[in-house]
Amino acid sequence: MHDDRSLVESRLKRVLAERIRPAVYPESVPLEVGIWTAPDEPVPVAEGIAAPRTPIAAGQRWGAPWGTSWLTVSGTVPKEWAGRTVEALIDLGFDANMPGFQCEGLVYRPDGTPVKGLNPRNQWVRIAAPAVGGEEVLLHVEAASNPVVLDYHPFLPTKLGEKETAGNEPQYRLERIDLAVLDETVWQLVIDLEVLGELMAELPVDGARRWDVLRAVERALDAIDLQDVNATAAAAREQLAGVLATPAEPSAHRISAVGHAHIDSAWLWPLRETVRKVARTTANMTALLEDEPDFVYTMSQAQQYAWIKEHRPEVYARVKKAVADGRFVPAGGMWVESDTNMPGSEAMARQFVHGKRFFLDEFGIENEEAWLPDTFGFAGGLPQIIKAAGSKWLLTQKISWSQVNKFPHHTFWWEGIDGTRIFTHFPPVDTYNCSMDGREIAHAARNFKDKGVASHSIAPTGWGDGGGGTTREMVAKAARLRDLEGSARVRWERPAEFFAKAQAEYPNPPVWVGELYLELHRATLTSQARTKQGNRAAENLLREAELWAATAAVRAGLPYPYQELDRIWKTVLLHQFHDILPGSSIAWVHREAERTYAAVAAELTGIVERAQRALAGDPAAGRELVFNSAPHERGGVPAGGGRMVGESSGGCTVTARPEGGYRLDNGLLRVEVDGQGLVVSVLDLAAGRETVAPGAAANLLQIHPDFPNMWDAWDVDQFYRNTVTDLTGVEELVVSADSPAAVSIRVSRAFGASRAVQTIGLTAGAKRVELGTEVDWHETEKFLKAAFPLDLHTERYAAETQFGHLYRPTHTNTSWEAARFESCNHRFLHLAEPGWGVALVTASTYGHDVTRTVREQDHGTTTTVRFSLLRAPRFPDPHTDQGAHSFRHALVPGAEIGDAVREGYLINLPERRVPGDAEVRPLVEVDHEAVTVSAVKLADDGSGDVVVRLYESMGGRAEAVIAAGFAFAGVQVCDLLERQLPECQAAVTEQGVRLRLRPFELVTLRFVRD
Repeated sequence: MHDDRSLVESRLKRVLAERIRPAVYPESVPLEVGIWTAPDEPVPVAEGIAAPRTPIAAGQRWGAPWGTSWLTVSGTVPKEWAGRTVEALIDLGFDANMPGFQCEGLVYRPDGTPVKGLNPRNQWVRIAAPAVGGEEVLLHVEAASNPVVLDYHPFLPTKLGEKETAGNEPQYRLERIDLAVLDETVWQLVIDLEVLGELMAELPVDGARRWDVLRAVERALDAIDLQDVNATAAAAREQLAGVLATPAEPSAHRISAVGHAHIDSAWLWPLRETVRKVARTTANMTALLEDEPDFVYTMSQAQQYAWIKEHRPEVYARVKKAVADGRFVPAGGMWVESDTNMPGSEAMARQFVHGKRFFLDEFGIENEEAWLPDTFGFAGGLPQIIKAAGSKWLLTQKISWSQVNKFPHHTFWWEGIDGTRIFTHFPPVDTYNCSMDGREIAHAARNFKDKGVASHSIAPTGWGDGGGGTTREMVAKAARLRDLEGSARVRWERPAEFFAKAQAEYPNPPVWVGELYLELHRATLTSQARTKQGNRAAENLLREAELWAATAAVRAGLPYPYQELDRIWKTVLLHQFHDILPGSSIAWVHREAERTYAAVAAELTGIVERAQRALAGDPAAGRELVFNSAPHERGGVPAGGGRMVGESSGGCTVTARPEGGYRLDNGLLRVEVDGQGLVVSVLDLAAGRETVAPGAAANLLQIHPDFPNMWDAWDVDQFYRNTVTDLTGVEELVVSADSPAAVSIRVSRAFGASRAVQTIGLTAGAKRVELGTEVDWHETEKFLKAAFPLDLHTERYAAETQFGHLYRPTHTNTSWEAARFESCNHRFLHLAEPGWGVALVTASTYGHDVTRTVREQDHGTTTTVRFSLLRAPRFPDPHTDQGAHSFRHALVPGAEIGDAVREGYLINLPERRVPGDAEVRPLVEVDHEAVTVSAVKLADDGSGDVVVRLYESMGGRAEAVIAAGFAFAGVQVCDLLERQLPECQAAVTEQGVRLRLRPFELVTLRFVRD
């Protein structure tokens, strides 16, 4: 037989496009349309429906960027259509390739009841089936003219990302607004042919199944009268029935499909638009659930449920009913799908606390899975947090985006820094926007790495990122793929059903230890510095507010601000979403975040000040109380306490160096700053050990060109290192020695269009070099770093993560190590040789790199740490990081890992001084330096119980006593939601609660007050 495959395949493509698909709606009549454009931000539904309309016709332009227009479409069902299926077709000017990334609409009935959403892949609204001839049609559409920010030529700088710069030019042209008859037989034929055509393309050419399908398709095309498709569609379907009924092989891969619309809580649109995206998508999905009995839909992010509950209660009522029916499944148990690298320990825990509690309170549902399909890598501390929240599974897809190394498993145990293991699945379909396309299904089966020991994977199915969700076409395709020869078997299943089956089938999968590093989007650790600093400041203030509010409640009877703290936590957690905190959203999002963080800081500062005022005693006593929020004693003030202290003993000196520059000395460190303002020596006087590598300079600002191949705000590509400029020019070198307790040197530099001022200081009694950097940044596509070349030989270094730290290699022996050229830290990095080490601590930066070289002159090893300070990508925000910035770091020679932990907390939680005369005893005290308290608060249930969260911070075993400075009736060991763990009992002694902790073990204690 001659090979005529391409002839038949080409025929199928053309006939589908030009004859069969157009016949889905064989008859139509235009609808009348009127429009009203809201003058500014979106208006309430009642106001939009009631507003006066101006006529508009197909072909006319509408919609300024970020505008909202209300359309009214009206007409009459022709009498001759009686008994047929009638739909309204509303095309707002859609590009079918951009679902979620351009204009969208939500359809309402005249009474304001939402019907369904409109998007490029979902333009229909069911009017009647069967229709009544002469029936009046009246619908209102809330149409959002969101501009296309990410276009076909991606990553071009645009002014469309900020309302004030986007202009008023209409973005869209109104297209088809018709009333039409739906020919369901032709629609089903389209699905038949699409499924078989896509399947055929994936089958081996030398296999019989491909040819069986080809001949059936050919017979179906022969059966169609191209001049009368509607009359012959049923006959064509008969020719396909046989090949569609042939069952799959027993060994076929099994896919659990779950309806899905990963909706970014902000990205190329602002938060307020996400509220409407969620409403549009959930309206669509609840409608689809009613039409399709086998379909199951899942949505994560409690924040998004809270939005529709507040802003679209009618849609929320439908969601609640579908949840109760088990068809609409809340997933993930987090407040948002957050970044997991940068959020601090408590913030990461509270993502689960607030997310799971919302689902429990609203739906009575306890999630057991973490659902993070699009997060940019996963910190090594996360498994313990997932488990401590009462969950046991994790789903993500993003690691498949890695540029260099392909992850070796799809189903595996992920082991965190403390030894906790979480059963984890990466969908082999390699997308969280599966559309049931034959290529995707075949890819999932071929790509699945666990063949021979497992046969199940999951496929989140539906348009996402900008929303939209699953379409009726996807559901119809899945029905045909349920049991089809040559394809994987597809079933709609809830995530928990998939995970239970997968774990039962594969109880002993391989283990991956440590962080799940994404070899992509590394620059998200640096982009939008103000957003990151706002987050860090908010996390620190929340710790302080809870600590001092709890102390004031217990000690002074001050009412605890439960509602205020709950609201503020949710605001901070929202802004940890994986396109806000990483700095990859449009300008609107980040400018709004700045304002939000400022308001959060002001409110939290007020809570702290009120609590401390209630604790401090007489403000007129002429004395000053020092409050210490850090979990370690500082200057005689206990952790979590307040005390009056005297001036620091000892002093600091500064002298001129003969060769230029200055020498600073506080009896613990001697720091040499040369004439260029560079730190050329930091001598640990007790150890007699030099910190800075010979011939090198520390605190050196370096600048690189930064133009990645794509994903500007997200990526930094390794070739950026090929070109570097050391910023050594000095405009001014000034000594400050106003107090014998502290001395500093101020260095001013100019470079490009920018300026920097660096401060190098010593404080009496402190074994650290305090480093300040102020930058007025006006560069474009540049990357600014601060370098610290250290005289250390080490093959690994420690970087803080949630509830502990992890080790990374300093070498690049393998492609995995070479790809990890930019990584995340929280408050500290620590590098050490046996017996001596160095800590570098930071108040707000996250990105860094560590490299090593061997010096020619003495063959010693130089290990260089560089903090990433600023970038200047032009997409999606063309003004990223422009303007004034301030950073604080410290260099701590002779530091052990415990010193790194302590100094990291101290730089982030400076002391507060309040007029008063009362000593404030800590609520809790811990007698082991490795056991670190991460939170002290009152229980969320309003009982007045005191909750203390702590962890082993040095990576070893620890036995500690936690003493409470208040009366209590008992102590419970709890999960993160403050629920008692029956398998864990607290050992209460006269001294307090005795704990034995494993390395990095996290424990939550609830002290039940009398």
